[in-house]
Amino acid sequence: MKVFLTGGAGYIGTHVLNELLGRGWQACVFDNFSNSTPAALDRVRALAGRDFDVVEGDITDHGGLCAALSAFRPDAVIHLAGLKAVGESVRDPLLYYRNNVYGAMTLLQAMQDTGVARIVFSSSATVYGIPLYIPYDEVHPLAPVNPYGRTKFFIEEIIRDWIAAGNGQSAVLLRYFNPVGAHDSGRIGEDPTGIPDNLMPFVSQVAVGRRSVLDVFGDDYETRDGTGERDYIHVVDLARAHLDALSHAVGHEGCDVFNIGTGRGATVLELVHMFERVTGREIPYRIAPRRDGDIPIMRADPTRAHEVLGWRAERQLDEMCRTAWKWQSDNPEGYR
Repeated sequence: MKVFLTGGAGYIGTHVLNELLGRGWQACVFDNFSNSTPAALDRVRALAGRDFDVVEGDITDHGGLCAALSAFRPDAVIHLAGLKAVGESVRDPLLYYRNNVYGAMTLLQAMQDTGVARIVFSSSATVYGIPLYIPYDEVHPLAPVNPYGRTKFFIEEIIRDWIAAGNGQSAVLLRYFNPVGAHDSGRIGEDPTGIPDNLMPFVSQVAVGRRSVLDVFGDDYETRDGTGERDYIHVVDLARAHLDALSHAVGHEGCDVFNIGTGRGATVLELVHMFERVTGREIPYRIAPRRDGDIPIMRADPTRAHEVLGWRAERQLDEMCRTAWKWQSDNPEGYR
């Protein structure tokens, strides 16, 4: 299979790319490197022992997308490119609507113009909003509470309308929960620019000495220890889900949606203490005010992915912490 991978140089993208290559599929990475680096792609080449195409470009550039799609002629697109920081989306919502929503519309138009009919989209559990019940299943009402989540919701709806227009297209929407960890080799992992927006790289940077203390945002939630609870999923398990979704998309028309999580929750402090146990490193932390747009508890019901895709998360929280630490300790300055 030939797969066009937007955002393929990013954290999730490099792990998906490595899995694609490991299965013997061909890939073309389309990335503007605004939050990533070509050095990550060099690491994937070395890991996989295979080459792939790379096009530097922006998902809001219709002409650039059409040229790249026409040259590569993919069987399917995996759309990972986009901005993803909840706090930043609250501060600058128009940036998120322009990049994420307009970018996705531009990609779909380019796919339609070049005859590409299959897409796997990286959506997010943030589309659910405040839970009416836990765990979330795919029919839980959608009511995102921050601009980032709303961009994912709008893109899902746009894809559904594109599919409903009916030209034999196929789409799979993957609602990620909280990806963490890194490749077992320690060669690729999460390397955020600036202050991390996600918990695990922040914990890892404190452990390696790049930062002095971890900010824990809120300790007054209705959870086991007052800190927010999340469904953390190993990034390699998440990457495998994309390949299973692609195989599903090839065999059906229409739009389908799946939660990609473990079904197990861990609070912020539970993750911190697990990290300390598996690494032997103490993580100093301080309690900070809640962040705008954060939700107390998010946990997936992944039953549908088990039953339809045959996909199941295999890795536990200790392995997520262990591989995240291997990545950070082997690469204290990330890809730099």
